[in-house]
Amino acid sequence: MLDFSLEEGEFLVKVAREAIKTWLKYKRKISFMKDAPEKTKQKYGVFVTLTNAYTHELRGCIGYPLPIKPLVEATIESAIEAATGDPRFKPVTLDELESSIAVEVSILTPPEIIEVEKPIDYPKKIVIGEDGLIVEKGFFKGLLLPQVAVEWNMDAEEFLSNCCLKAGLPPDAWLSKDIKISKFQAVIFTEETPNGKIIKKTLKDS
Repeated sequence: MLDFSLEEGEFLVKVAREAIKTWLKYKRKISFMKDAPEKTKQKYGVFVTLTNAYTHELRGCIGYPLPIKPLVEATIESAIEAATGDPRFKPVTLDELESSIAVEVSILTPPEIIEVEKPIDYPKKIVIGEDGLIVEKGFFKGLLLPQVAVEWNMDAEEFLSNCCLKAGLPPDAWLSKDIKISKFQAVIFTEETPNGKIIKKTLKDS
């Protein structure tokens, strides 16, 4: 499992917020590589999630599933894209960012392919509250973070079905033999209120 301190998590969440603010105000991408904690200069997958802190409505979620960029750089790019480039939502405004948006950063472990003898066995290999999922079939690909299953009270089968839907596939596509399913874990840091206290989120199997 990944080991990130609260201080490192606070740094990343603050960087994500500052990246969005600077982009919305000046259309300029910030750089924090010079002042970043050493661990955040290493390559990790990361997702930035934006939610309304009061209604809990999702406002954007974009990221890098694979560790292809330094974490701080990937966080900055993901934050800007989550705020302005998620095709499911209208762009976040500066006023909205400062008054109602909570910023969450999820640092990912590298995905591992789930090996099963029969597709029906996939649910047994998934731990709710710990694993996130990636479903791939041809050009179709979908990812759900570990917290999604907990927040929506899903069991393993429902989690698989929803990840298939996210990929643009039928909900029972996970039962086909020509599908690739991977799992990963995440360390999650989030603001409790807009620009407020940052905590390390603990997921529990509900």
